[in-house]
Amino acid sequence: MARRNRPLFARWYPDAAARLEERGLAALRARLLAPLEGRVLEIGCGFGANFPHYPGAVTELVAVEPEERFRDLARERAEELGLKAAVVEGTAESLPVETGSFDAVVATAVLCSVDDQAAALAEIARVLKPGGALVGFEHVGSPGRARRFTEKALDAVLWTHLNGGCHLSRDTLGAIREAGFATDDLATERLPFLPWPVSQSPHLVGTARKPSL
Repeated sequence: MARRNRPLFARWYPDAAARLEERGLAALRARLLAPLEGRVLEIGCGFGANFPHYPGAVTELVAVEPEERFRDLARERAEELGLKAAVVEGTAESLPVETGSFDAVVATAVLCSVDDQAAALAEIARVLKPGGALVGFEHVGSPGRARRFTEKALDAVLWTHLNGGCHLSRDTLGAIREAGFATDDLATERLPFLPWPVSQSPHLVGTARKPSL
């Protein structure tokens, strides 16, 4: 199994992210996760930022995280909340779960940092039931040529290396469509409470759906 080892990022990120939750990220998570029910798989759960927002209608939660320190923090968070969540090692490109078994997959600010976006989306499609939902938010590359050029330059020189593999310039909407998902319920929003430069990036927010049989 491929492993992610970014210990410095795993140490500074939780404290920085906690401040963003107060500014508006927690409210966004609550809005997106409120409709979920049944079996849910979260990929890249990090330190468990989504855990307080899962509704009681979720009957089973499996959370996949490649970074060991994040897994430990996520398990502690689940215990504090009294949340029954199985936090397991794995990557988005090789999910350690059975095919066609989940009602929803949650990915919040994850597809920007996976090593292989197409492989990750293929795995998400594999584990979802027909008609299942991919729920979350992702910052994506800006539409303007000049801004996209700047984002790609930042990715190559600095941003990706300092931020756990995150990319500013990805065409995630195109990748989701290419993977066969319906994207009618994905909307573009600005999230100004996030730090620069992602505050300047468009965000995909909402639900993409695997076609029914």
